[in-house]
Amino acid sequence: MHIHILGICGTFMGGLAALAREAGHKVTGCDANVYPPMSDQLQALSIELIQGFGSEQLDLKPDLFVIGNVVTRSNDGRFPLMEAILDAGLPYTSGPQWLSEHVLQGRHVLAIAGTHGKTTTTAMLAWILEHAGLQPGFLVGGVPQNFGVSARLGASAPAAPFVIEADEYDTAFFDKRSKFVHYRPRTAILNNLEYDHADIFPDLAAIETQFHHLVRTVPASGRLVVNAREESLQRVLARGCWSEVQRFGARKEESGALRARGEPQAFDVLRGSLKVARVEWALLGEHNQLNALAAIAAAEHLGVTPEQSAAALAGFSNVKRRLELRGEVAGIKVYDDFAHHPTAIRTTVNGLRRKIAPAERILAVFEPRSNTMKQGTMKAQLPWALEEADLSFCNQAGLGWDATEALLPMGAQAQVHEGVDALIAALLKAAKPGDHILCMSNGGFGGIHEKLLTALRQR
Repeated sequence: MHIHILGICGTFMGGLAALAREAGHKVTGCDANVYPPMSDQLQALSIELIQGFGSEQLDLKPDLFVIGNVVTRSNDGRFPLMEAILDAGLPYTSGPQWLSEHVLQGRHVLAIAGTHGKTTTTAMLAWILEHAGLQPGFLVGGVPQNFGVSARLGASAPAAPFVIEADEYDTAFFDKRSKFVHYRPRTAILNNLEYDHADIFPDLAAIETQFHHLVRTVPASGRLVVNAREESLQRVLARGCWSEVQRFGARKEESGALRARGEPQAFDVLRGSLKVARVEWALLGEHNQLNALAAIAAAEHLGVTPEQSAAALAGFSNVKRRLELRGEVAGIKVYDDFAHHPTAIRTTVNGLRRKIAPAERILAVFEPRSNTMKQGTMKAQLPWALEEADLSFCNQAGLGWDATEALLPMGAQAQVHEGVDALIAALLKAAKPGDHILCMSNGGFGGIHEKLLTALRQR
């Protein structure tokens, strides 16, 4: 089968393309913006990438068009290919629907849902199962460094495990359910739940409804792994629950609960009052401890002991674009991170602060690129998100609200500039040896990382 994917460079659709290619299908695709690391992965798989959504792509004559949620019905001419598909009555489906029908059928699906930490937790769980010899398939919204690819089919045995990052964003312009409703997991992690995606959800309660749709799909023999600290998730379960529930992160130990303790680079896994394993690893932050506890509880549903999971996590290398050091010039380090929600930004800055000496400066550089941030829904939270940074630099380009006004409470700690070139010019003036420049975006950020490193070398 020849499938042509619209929106192929998104993390989900790019992973789907890799799975389809591995399954023996011919795969081509198009997108408006082609950028690493997904573009590099797709090109390495010899998947043809076409810039834009031109109607001439009908000439490829694929058997099926797979439509990403970047595609909308619009009257501004942005997606002529989609209009041509509809006019010609050609077959099309959504990415999650194709995945459900062609990859997930018959598998033991382990789905990781949550506002934050999905990618890291998915990568952790896949690595734990790999370390245990279960050869899981997986689809991660990033590139786990332990595997080097964002997706693979894994073992072909009946009920073989498949680990998937389960996004609550809608499926496609013709299917407004959350993506994860299609996955039918036997094991589901509900990691956390905050308000996000203001472009499609009016409030937190609407997202909670979608999470309960996911809960409804888990069988009675399945397991829900739930963050006990999240009131929103407790409300979701209160609507109805038909599966075993394994909680983690409880502030007071509960029967059957898992909890994190200890220093940032070591923590204990506990069940009741019995300590059963200790994790020694390189990751920092309580958020990563909680991610790990969720992964350990999910792996146990497949018979992997906490001791086995702890041993696997000691060798976990995280995901690209998670506090990834891109380079160092004259004692100035430049990092790349995917953070874009205010809570994620705060957590990322805090993680770097824990990693470096207290006297070293953090220069936080960010672009409010997600649909939620572009609308300005959470702009008031930005000073809180950035308070541990010594200086913050915001990209104003493409925003419909005034970032300078939003960051006013930060005073001289914050600067706002129009575009990547202006940001780099400001950073060249401010940066000095010993600084850590943290660039945060859920997109390519105009290649700021390499441009900045090049400018620092020239300086």
